[in-house]
Amino acid sequence: MCALNDYAAVLFDMDGTLLDSTACVEGIWRRWAARRSIDADYLMQHIHGLRTVETIARVAQHLDVEAEVAELEAEEICTLHGITRIPGAAELLAALDARGQRWGVVTSAPRRLALAKIVEVDLPEPQLLICAEDVADAKPHPAPYLAAAAQLGCAPARLVVIEDAPAGVASAKSAGMTVIALRTTHADAALTEADLIVDDLRDLLASSRIA
Repeated sequence: MCALNDYAAVLFDMDGTLLDSTACVEGIWRRWAARRSIDADYLMQHIHGLRTVETIARVAQHLDVEAEVAELEAEEICTLHGITRIPGAAELLAALDARGQRWGVVTSAPRRLALAKIVEVDLPEPQLLICAEDVADAKPHPAPYLAAAAQLGCAPARLVVIEDAPAGVASAKSAGMTVIALRTTHADAALTEADLIVDDLRDLLASSRIA
């Protein structure tokens, strides 16, 4: 067993890990699917843990992907009502700050949207923030987490990541980091690559330990 404070820093995904914007995001995507005559249930299988541009490229290659991304992101930044914090998020971040442990956020969202969501749920601005526009390759590629390690000046093995989506877990593991997965958006069967699976951040507050 090793405690979270044995690591040089803690890295968090954002949606599904620190905050829950599922209702807002799925509502936006379902409205978009209706406008574009796309099967919404099929679309829902391709939105979590991926950048908007990648989702559209998978489900609607016939459309102008850049124009669709701009439309969706403009709607999302104006549709923040209903976003909530993941249980334990504020308390865990406060505990990390109190003991002087570095932490950051690595998200597939664009920076402007990520910061708007964080402000909406009254969480502190991350000490380190890696967003969609900061890397050429998105999760599940290791690039986002390797970029965070480079900015922190830490070897990947000295970092622990908290994720909720299979793409994020795969990204952090392929970057050489320890991964804790939350059961907030996916079943255990989809998170088996993680080193530990817990219900939510309150479990980490309670034990601060990982296998």
